[in-house]
Amino acid sequence: MHLFHFLLILIILGAISLLIYVLYYNKMQYLKTKIEQAEGIIDETLRKRYDTLVRADAIIKSSLNDGKEYFKEFIGLKDKSVTNFLIDRKLKEAFTLLYTFRDDYPELAKNKELKEIFSSIKESDEKIAAVTSYYNKNTNELNGLIRKFPSNIVGMVHKFKVMPFFDGKDMTDDVYDDFKL
Repeated sequence: MHLFHFLLILIILGAISLLIYVLYYNKMQYLKTKIEQAEGIIDETLRKRYDTLVRADAIIKSSLNDGKEYFKEFIGLKDKSVTNFLIDRKLKEAFTLLYTFRDDYPELAKNKELKEIFSSIKESDEKIAAVTSYYNKNTNELNGLIRKFPSNIVGMVHKFKVMPFFDGKDMTDDVYDDFKL
């Protein structure tokens, strides 16, 4: 009779352990999928923002007609291998310059196409902010599961790695001066 109780307890503990394992695995996969979806939206939004900058550059060149390359540094980003975070920062710099042009040249402020571009920039700024927040929130949750017991066992078995936040900071390294302007 004792052997039967022992086996029954062992089976129940095994089933509970398996259930916990599956729950953590599914949670990690779910978070990983949400992060990948957010990455896709960020990529798509950054491409649209880049295309918006190219359109704005063409409008400014044709309107000012002075032969200068105002956005050359930013247009060249497409040919470089850089992170999404850096592209986002550079596009924000370019859009700040674009707003300066609008303020300095009244004829640009009246341009209908540029007004649409400014509206598009505002929408994409809001979208990027929301998606990066969503990305970072889910990355934080996944990283927490990868580091905490007992979910870290599931993470080790399935080789889940700690993921960086959108800004590329590695919170596990010894570099405390990650933030740069």
